[in-house]
Amino acid sequence: MTNEVRLLRFLAQDMTQAELGKRVGLTRQTIAAIEQGRYSPSLDVAFRIAHVFGKGIDDVFHWQPGGDDRNGD
Repeated sequence: MTNEVRLLRFLAQDMTQAELGKRVGLTRQTIAAIEQGRYSPSLDVAFRIAHVFGKGIDDVFHWQPGGDDRNGD
């Protein structure tokens, strides 16, 4: 899964990872991991992040078939 979180933070007057984390109930480190694609947020968290930026979830997060499929499905 890819995402636009870092870009949206930049466009939101350089919102920090810590500020976004505080607004959605996560740590700065978790926001960093989401931005880097090392961690996929729960659906609830993804909706909360999208809401902070006034975007739909599909404007922020992008699933790609055949990407990081660890289950072999």
